[in-house]
Amino acid sequence: MTMQGLVDRYGRVATDLRVSLTDRCNLRCTYCMPAEGLAWLPKPTLLTDDEVVRLVRIAVEKLGVTEVRFTGGEPLLRPGLVKIVAAAAGLGPRPQLSLTTNGIGLARIAHQLRTAGLDRVNVSLDALSADTFTSLTRRNRLDDVLAGLAAADAAGLRPVKINSVLMRGINDTEAVPLLRFALDHGYELRFIEQMPLDAGHTWQRAEMVTAEEILAQLRGAFELTPDPAHRGAAPAETWLVDGGPAKVGVIASVTRPFCGACDRTRLTADGAIRSCLFSTTETDLRTMMREGADDARLAAAWAGAMWAKKPGHDINDLTFLQPARPMSAIGG
Repeated sequence: MTMQGLVDRYGRVATDLRVSLTDRCNLRCTYCMPAEGLAWLPKPTLLTDDEVVRLVRIAVEKLGVTEVRFTGGEPLLRPGLVKIVAAAAGLGPRPQLSLTTNGIGLARIAHQLRTAGLDRVNVSLDALSADTFTSLTRRNRLDDVLAGLAAADAAGLRPVKINSVLMRGINDTEAVPLLRFALDHGYELRFIEQMPLDAGHTWQRAEMVTAEEILAQLRGAFELTPDPAHRGAAPAETWLVDGGPAKVGVIASVTRPFCGACDRTRLTADGAIRSCLFSTTETDLRTMMREGADDARLAAAWAGAMWAKKPGHDINDLTFLQPARPMSAIGG
């Protein structure tokens, strides 16, 4: 463990911070939460805007974080989002700033976010068929998401990336249409294998559309060649489409784990540090902060949490336990 950065026992260094700003969401995607929603975190337990900014500052100035991504839930539901982005953009050295969103409401705020200092966005879009989108998300908001993508591109939040999860028997025929759509608009598409992070703990491996199945569909319509660029710590394996320069990626968290190169650290909306999406333990910085801990103590606790990071998520091990928190409460 070192105060020079977020190093773990296996030599990995966390430089990419994912910050959840809320556990609330305005969609009800079937792979994430029930139709009625969840018991949201009580407001007093959420970090205030100033507390979020303080912890991001500690991460950047004291712990070597160089990339910050704001997530949720749905981060556009956070009233102080623009203020938080602007504060993060003012840090030195300035981190790269991105946002993962479902795109609803993005059309109204994309320009403000760009002006505040946001660099780019990842937008979740799992279907281009309006009926399929509504069935999957339980909301008729496809047009809003498409408008959000266009607004992000117009505002200069590039590259605009699309994240797609395919569900067997629901939207597993959408791979080719989604890639055609991304190519036509200059967006970068990433397919993500469905992970066991649903609120109901109903995930079944047999129902997951695998990376190989996704690639097989795409190869039926496009020529895919391995991307010669070095992948580094990026979660997506990428392929050139029809010779490039356009690319498509697949994040195969289940069938092709990339834990050995992981460079992420996570802060939940209620102030807990998680060393992995699938951690079953957390380190509570909120209580320490509200009890008067100084920056050095908070940084040391954060570094200690990352030092104890496991070598992998163990999804493919018989001993795997799904974390108690669902994805919406952890943050992507």
